[in-house]
Amino acid sequence: MYSRVGHFNVIGALIVRDVMGRFGRSHLGFLWVILEPMILCVGVMAIWSAIKESVIHGIPIVAFVYTGYMPLTLWRHMTGPLVRLLHQKSAMLLHRPIGKVDILIARCMLEFLSTTSALVIIYFVVVSLGIVEPIKDTSLVLAGWLYAGWYFGAQGLLLSALSECWEPIEKFVQPANYLQLPISGCFTMVDWLPRYAQKLLLLNPSVNCFEMFRAGFFGASVTTYYDTTYLTICCTILTVAAGIALYFAQDRVEVN
Repeated sequence: MYSRVGHFNVIGALIVRDVMGRFGRSHLGFLWVILEPMILCVGVMAIWSAIKESVIHGIPIVAFVYTGYMPLTLWRHMTGPLVRLLHQKSAMLLHRPIGKVDILIARCMLEFLSTTSALVIIYFVVVSLGIVEPIKDTSLVLAGWLYAGWYFGAQGLLLSALSECWEPIEKFVQPANYLQLPISGCFTMVDWLPRYAQKLLLLNPSVNCFEMFRAGFFGASVTTYYDTTYLTICCTILTVAAGIALYFAQDRVEVN
């Protein structure tokens, strides 16, 4: 019991250290962890509202952007920062209680919690102002968000391990993410596409996450497609692959 509590304390301390290292010791520094994704999301919502029609395929444009950009922010925050993270934080491994997995889990938790906080705060603001209607199915929204966190987190861990084994992969992560955007489910819904394109697009696990999230948000007013069994299998396989990759990558991390 003690060792488990101690393990959680280490991860908590690493999260606090990450925040202080990135944003400083001021109160605004801690607040900025949440403000950063909020400002980006609100900015995108404002721009789309100004240049697009107010309703797209029967969905208010602000709500559509919100349900697309927030999971996209979660994806971006849980993959990019983990690349070469062990190399950057290798000096911390000199402290005996800190393990390589602790460093990765702490960063994953920080990114997930900060983006989730931004998601909740923006939601209550836009609903209070009457800009967006309330969620139709909270449990389905939560399930979609948690699946997205699982899938993107496992993806980030795998990329972290691969980048330690082969350093040049760091240069390809951001371009690869941009190339995936059109098929990620962020800017379109499966129902808007031809039947053959729907089947292909649903092979991408992230599309299932976006569709599930939007299904809970908009309810029966929109047609959504997702497969929780397929998504669970994909997330499990990716998690196992990340664990195996980390096992072989840990010896390549030099403690400086």
